[in-house]
Amino acid sequence: MSYPIAHYWGESGENTANLRFGAAAPDVLIGAGGTSVHYLVDTPSANKTFGLYRLDLGPRPTGPAPHFHRTMSESFFVLSGIMCLYDGERWIDAEAGDFLHVPEGAVHGFRNESNEPASMLMLFVPGVPRESFFEEISEIAAGKRPMSEADWAELYGRHDHFLP
Repeated sequence: MSYPIAHYWGESGENTANLRFGAAAPDVLIGAGGTSVHYLVDTPSANKTFGLYRLDLGPRPTGPAPHFHRTMSESFFVLSGIMCLYDGERWIDAEAGDFLHVPEGAVHGFRNESNEPASMLMLFVPGVPRESFFEEISEIAAGKRPMSEADWAELYGRHDHFLP
């Protein structure tokens, strides 16, 4: 196995690193359940190679139904609390330090059913415009955008989110 093609050809490096503090305000708030999304590395910042987000879920049950993606893998790393993760066969209570990798096409889901706050990292590879997906879901959850079944199908199709 070899390294991929170089993307940087400078001689001395650049001062382009970005530090984001843990106490920074979330980028998106979703619904009354208290879910917040922090774009730790958004798709443009990573030159479309990946996206890394932190999700902080409030104590109310919340999270997407089982689904799959055609264009990206997704990985989940539980930071705190108990996240209920679906691995395509069963729902599993995952605790801090537990990890789930989901290749393209694999059915998965997540939710917080513990009645306590929970937090996890989500990694998308390659980088896709998931920021707009979360922002649209936030508008819908806030009641700013009524959705028909056809609207949901269009939204999901546009964002590589397919129900099995």
